[in-house]
Amino acid sequence: MRRMQARGLSSTELKWIALVLMVLDHIHYFFAYTGRIPDWFSMAGRLSAPLFLFCLVEGFTHTSNKKRYFIKVYAIHLLMSGLLLLMMCGVPVRPDGFFPLNGMMTAFAILMTVFQGLDWLGEGKRGRGLAAVVLPLAWPVLAGLLMQGFPALQMPLSVLGYTLLPMWNSNADASLPTIAAGMLLYLFRRNRKAQAGAFAGFTLLFFLGYVGWMASQLPDFCWTQMFTRYYEWYGALAAVLMLCYNEKRGRGPKRFFYLFYPAHIYVLYALSWAMYPLLS
Repeated sequence: MRRMQARGLSSTELKWIALVLMVLDHIHYFFAYTGRIPDWFSMAGRLSAPLFLFCLVEGFTHTSNKKRYFIKVYAIHLLMSGLLLLMMCGVPVRPDGFFPLNGMMTAFAILMTVFQGLDWLGEGKRGRGLAAVVLPLAWPVLAGLLMQGFPALQMPLSVLGYTLLPMWNSNADASLPTIAAGMLLYLFRRNRKAQAGAFAGFTLLFFLGYVGWMASQLPDFCWTQMFTRYYEWYGALAAVLMLCYNEKRGRGPKRFFYLFYPAHIYVLYALSWAMYPLLS
């Protein structure tokens, strides 16, 4: 007898939704200079990163080989952060000086280290647990202090922060709000409603509350701009899709999502560069 398909969305289906939204967002990101890409591409894309964070939490929680999972993510981080570092150091970029600051895998690598530390703390392994949680979070602060005290260390520490020791402020995706959201999703992973609520609450509090308050200090600000310019808080809507998760992995290509992320970034960038003389 044929088994009934579980209601809701599997993690693979959530990844496909996130991927489509991500591509829309990045089309806007790379071709915004044309003035022809609608803003709603980017607005819809605000749901992408939270969904990928959610799937990361589920993947890390249920994988049978956390070490192999981490190595895949870390390898992509090294590739993309290394290329970003080269672009920052003078490798030719698009004529307007634009180059991609994307690096979600950097955030993933940091979060997976913190997740492992939280697991160790839960197992009573306090030394290694605290080290795995605190050191990745404190690393940018420590590096900044070392750079101030020893200016000669600025270049080697920067290289480390973009390569072997990923730093959470090294690119646009590996931001502190992203790290905080990922940690909340992991801490509340055993209660789906609390997990979605904690994520949505944090996102609204940070982007509507804190960012809205900061933006309100600008002379030309009006609160309607929270829907047209400062719309990062739209990401809170991803909580609805998180609640639709059916606890199933689902069928789909295992490696595709890992390969697609860096590939589509550089393909879109190359296209935007090649078309720049025609569309700018």
